[in-house]
Amino acid sequence: MKKIAYFNCFAGVAGDMALGSLLDAGADLAEVRAMLKGLEVPGWSLDVERVSRRGLAATRAIVEVKDDAVSRTHAVIEELVRSAPLPGRVRDRALNVFQTLAEAEGAVHGMPPKDVHFHEVGGHDAIVDIVGTCAALETLGVDEVRAAPIPVGRGFIRCHHGLIPNPGPAVVELLARARAPIQGFDLDAEMATPTGTALLVTLSAGFGPMPSMTVTGNGFGAGTKVFGNFPNVTQVVLGETA
Repeated sequence: MKKIAYFNCFAGVAGDMALGSLLDAGADLAEVRAMLKGLEVPGWSLDVERVSRRGLAATRAIVEVKDDAVSRTHAVIEELVRSAPLPGRVRDRALNVFQTLAEAEGAVHGMPPKDVHFHEVGGHDAIVDIVGTCAALETLGVDEVRAAPIPVGRGFIRCHHGLIPNPGPAVVELLARARAPIQGFDLDAEMATPTGTALLVTLSAGFGPMPSMTVTGNGFGAGTKVFGNFPNVTQVVLGETA
């Protein structure tokens, strides 16, 4: 029996939304926190809050940090994850996600992946989002991840470097490298973040419709933005297949 997690990211995806959806679907928060405590990263906390998005109940993963402005190279983050006492599958998944991010950011900025300095994606919140999501998948016993096409908005995004086009260059590079399908929205908002996109393009075995499976669980992870007439959430559907 294979356990599948299908991310129905109809309103987009971010690291905290992916993590929140898995916690909403039943991932054990205490176990996720315990795995995260093995990282040599002080000054963070992970809590959850039940919220409503357009009348839909969801879980918001709240990551609070003391020095989120810290800039770390990929090599530093890799060592943090590799040296932590994590289950093998959690470690491998997290390392692969950060490697994917480093390669995409390196291509965008014209430098080797090992020399890439992560700003937004190198802060404590992104480390907790990525490793926490991999830990949550493990507590749920997920063997395979699949996902819907990734939505993207338009306009501009404000980041460490100033204003950049939306979807962000790193997101486009991630999607291009994975040859992942997207869906464009006439919406002036960042619907897919680099962290959320990297999680899906790295961990997903494929993109498309929901696979044939026996549904065993369901969860919604809330974002913080307010969209037009649909809820800003990421849905995960858990299932089993022979």
